[in-house]
Amino acid sequence: QVQLVESGGGLVQPGGSLRLSCAASGSDFSIYTMGWYRQAPGKQRELVATITRGGSRNYAASVKGRFTISRDNAKNTVWLQMNSLKPEDTAVYYCNADILRLSLVSGYWGQGTQVTVSS
Repeated sequence: QVQLVESGGGLVQPGGSLRLSCAASGSDFSIYTMGWYRQAPGKQRELVATITRGGSRNYAASVKGRFTISRDNAKNTVWLQMNSLKPEDTAVYYCNADILRLSLVSGYWGQGTQVTVSS
């Protein structure tokens, strides 16, 4: 069994910053690509950023230049540094990871953490 546990959400004013963390725990697994997705009320879940095991990054156009994704492979942890936050960044943010376990690669999701950008 593998679990992804997120932390770091909260309420922040426009222009502020937040840092999200996501740690994978369990046994006998390897993580490939990790990423962050978000879902605003009434909208579909959308990709925010991904990072491969080798460190290649991909960002949604709406967050490029403001958000930075990073990871520590030894700690099975991924972070999302969010700067210059806007009200439209308000959403539940979900961590995602492609994990190899028992010879099978599956996508895992965290429980989500709320980010609210409001004055």
